[in-house]
Amino acid sequence: MPVPQFGTPVPGRGYADRPAAFGVLLKDGQVALVEVTKPGHAPWFDLPGGAIDPGENESQALVREFGEETGLKVSPGAFLGRADQFFINTDGHPFNNRQALFEAVLESEATDLKIEEDHVLVWAPPFEAAKILRHDSHAWAVIALTRRRV
Repeated sequence: MPVPQFGTPVPGRGYADRPAAFGVLLKDGQVALVEVTKPGHAPWFDLPGGAIDPGENESQALVREFGEETGLKVSPGAFLGRADQFFINTDGHPFNNRQALFEAVLESEATDLKIEEDHVLVWAPPFEAAKILRHDSHAWAVIALTRRRV
């Protein structure tokens, strides 16, 4: 099955591949999101997760990023799929996120893991989350998990 590609590239810009892992955590009918606030930019919502560091695998990146952004310790659950997303980061660098998307399983609160002060954990109903997420690939993952749960 081909990997879905989301986002529209700006003509004439090259998009570097960026391996990444993100998770969809459902708790009490709500999806964990991070509201990201960067100076000079309007806030936005993402799924917790991010780039895979050298020497990490997808699962390790998911666990690390989730903790850094939310203060929650998770483990990877069901693999939801792969999806690519063109985007330009706040520094103006164009990337194509090559994402592994997982269901995240909550292990515990671990506030000592949280280091990204510009990321705030928020909870939203799945369909509201799908509407407000910045990346279409993240909305796709929320809907994919929701459909599995029905």
